[in-house]
Amino acid sequence: MKRTFFLLLSLVLMTCALAQKPSLNKAYNFFYDKNFVKANDAIDLCIKDEKLSAKAQTWLYKANISYFLANEEYGAKQKDSSYQILHPDTPIEAYDAFVKARELNPNVEAMDMLSPKEALPQLYPLLLVRGVDQLIANDYNGAKSTLEKSMASYEMQQPPQYPMNGEIYYYYAYTLEMLGQKDEVRTYYEKAIRDGSTSSYVYVRMIESYKAENNAEKAKEMLDLAKAKLGNNTSVRLAEVDYYYWQNDTVQARNLLSAISPRDINTADELVNLSNCYIKEKRYEDAIRMLEKANTLSAGNFVVLYNLGVCEYSLSEQLFNQYNKLAVFNPNDENAVNYKSLSDEHLNKAAGYFERARLMEPHDLNLLNTLRAIYARQQSPKYDEIDQIINSIKK
Repeated sequence: MKRTFFLLLSLVLMTCALAQKPSLNKAYNFFYDKNFVKANDAIDLCIKDEKLSAKAQTWLYKANISYFLANEEYGAKQKDSSYQILHPDTPIEAYDAFVKARELNPNVEAMDMLSPKEALPQLYPLLLVRGVDQLIANDYNGAKSTLEKSMASYEMQQPPQYPMNGEIYYYYAYTLEMLGQKDEVRTYYEKAIRDGSTSSYVYVRMIESYKAENNAEKAKEMLDLAKAKLGNNTSVRLAEVDYYYWQNDTVQARNLLSAISPRDINTADELVNLSNCYIKEKRYEDAIRMLEKANTLSAGNFVVLYNLGVCEYSLSEQLFNQYNKLAVFNPNDENAVNYKSLSDEHLNKAAGYFERARLMEPHDLNLLNTLRAIYARQQSPKYDEIDQIINSIKK
């Protein structure tokens, strides 16, 4: 019996070993049957084989299998947002494999498969989607590498088969900003504009870059171009208001600001930008209404909560100053008592917003310093806690 058992075990192990043996034919057959998942597993065994990995045909198979698997999965995701992509890096793997196949044999080809020359200029949409997913996941280095491949693919055929209207360059420039590599950022925003970008963010970032250089002429040129290209876009109109504030032309800035109705704005970012203009004008109550609307559109947004705290704190300071002026002569004056009560209410609201924002950015020193000042005024035991946190961060 033992002998029979060991014989059966040997046969099972031999069968498993044969099943795992790398085979280009098996990979191709799975590909031909459109079973791209099994084809992918089969070709990966070939890629790991020393002899097969030296062949251009192996990499061509890998490239096509990855490409069609990517199309299958990302296509399913496009139809059903709940679909879970199991092989997210297949667009990258396809690009790299086509490049490798071309390096080994520029003329490599196979029946019913795309050649590197045919496929490489078609990969940019898939690579863009993957790069954006990496951006969303805060994988900026990964996004940078993927978007570089997307740009290379996009530029292989002029004009490209499907114009992207600057999207690839926009996301790449944004990635560079996130990585702190700001020297090249403008180059890619300019490329996005030349490629037909209709994103207001692209134009606004360009305007900001010229303002950072104190180049008013270039900033105005870009502003005029944005107005010509995007018409009555709210973000561009807000950038124009901000431009005139920057130029200390408050009359023009206020005229433009008054023409923008908060009721017509339905995005949190634009409401924040509009409220910033009102904060400059010290119209804190108006700014609060806009920020509260932004908070309903984007709950738990650090900037919204922080700016709400700033507005409430500023209102509290204004009312406290009014109280002090009256309290000098009569601390029990009815108006003085009322100002003090309202000031305390706004101060409590400010502390609440700052504490909620602190949950998201616990080491923001501007926020912590303001909270410490609030708790000092309130003579709160929380003062010592915040003071210790600030000191530990500074160390």
